[in-house]
Amino acid sequence: MRLEFINREKEIKRINNALSGQDVSFIVIYGRRRCGKSRLLQHVCRKQDVYFLADQNAKNLQIINLSHEIARRMNGFDQVIYPSWESIFNTLNDRGNQEMCLILDEFPYLVQSSPELPSVIQRQIDMQKMNIHLIICGSSQRMMQGIVMDSTAPLYGRADEILKIQPMNIHWLAQSLDVNPLKAIENYSVWGGVPRYWELAKKYSSFEDAQKELIYDKNGILHNEPITLLLDNMRTTTQAHSLLAVIGNGNQRLANISRQMGTPANNLARPLSNLIDLDYIKRELPYGESIRSTKRSLYKLADPFLMFWYKFIFPNQSLLELDMVDDVYENCQILFSEHVAGIWEELARKSTIDLKIDNIKWKPGIRWWGTGIDGKQMEIDIIAEAFDQKHLLIGEVKWETNSDVNRIGNRLKYVSQNFPNKKNKEIVLACWLKSKPKSKSWIKNMITPEQIVKTLRISTA
Repeated sequence: MRLEFINREKEIKRINNALSGQDVSFIVIYGRRRCGKSRLLQHVCRKQDVYFLADQNAKNLQIINLSHEIARRMNGFDQVIYPSWESIFNTLNDRGNQEMCLILDEFPYLVQSSPELPSVIQRQIDMQKMNIHLIICGSSQRMMQGIVMDSTAPLYGRADEILKIQPMNIHWLAQSLDVNPLKAIENYSVWGGVPRYWELAKKYSSFEDAQKELIYDKNGILHNEPITLLLDNMRTTTQAHSLLAVIGNGNQRLANISRQMGTPANNLARPLSNLIDLDYIKRELPYGESIRSTKRSLYKLADPFLMFWYKFIFPNQSLLELDMVDDVYENCQILFSEHVAGIWEELARKSTIDLKIDNIKWKPGIRWWGTGIDGKQMEIDIIAEAFDQKHLLIGEVKWETNSDVNRIGNRLKYVSQNFPNKKNKEIVLACWLKSKPKSKSWIKNMITPEQIVKTLRISTA
């Protein structure tokens, strides 16, 4: 069951603007696998354009297959044997025009068999031979960055547009799966913002069946998905996989990660940085502190699906190999609500930029932990600065049925009074709750899943 094409309005606008310009454009599109890059390219592909999906064939077969695709737009184009990429580009530019665009999807596959290809395109651009628009696209983020964004790469500085396609927001999941806000948050806690996962899940009659068949079952399409994702971006997955497993198991401080890995902390800087660049993990700092000024940073998995997989699937792989799917699933349900609560908290922090709480425009929410004015250790779920630089938002996040709003209110008063970095700003209090409380409360700013799903329409996850 294929999902309807949704969102991506910003990306479509940038691509169309580039293709409608007076000069030919070179556009680069990359991002994590299954996030809809190919669907986007097929959506913007016009009648006169050539869309070519590369594979892992040998160079000569790739050139032959591309000539066949071009022949669909140019009669007889495949009647000639092209000995090199340069020859096929020269002929295409001679016969083509500025109204045409060549789209090379999964470009890294072409480069694997033809390392000279980026240099060929560079010469075409630099010598002003390009008479057609060109789009290259790839799921290997590291390879695409190396081809285009590395200062030593042949195509560095040549692109007119570089678009990183991100996972989608929960708003679009709710629309695609046609679920209510509470179910949307539960689904998002498993599938994250990856449209292909939603598409696969929609085939099943229940959320439980989708999880069991796609992820828990050893033959499920997504059972080994993290390894597939890592293979897109590195030669060996062992260290990256181990880091994700250690962090996903709750080891968030560098010292603990180093101890679990049996590796000096200094040796982890590069692999951690690589995983941050890939959006697989993130480095979290307390509000008001910078990387240079603090050692109190935490490392967390950044993607809901990876959080879910490393928390529930990875520790139970031996049992799942024995087909104990139902037993493992039932046991995991004990901790599933806790997992959803963590995702709800992340969504709450992201929501501040879209919610005009007290009619004030806020920056992204950030967590804070440390010593309060009263000398006691405490944590604050959300702190967000206002754009007017006069207000500070302090928020509490709960994922529980029938929250005790009086208790939450007392907690908010306490942390707001004891937070040491208020900087004379006016404090605005808010709480994010699973449902509207039945009892009345003096807290006027109460945000529920309905508001989150409705307002989070930005294209990032």
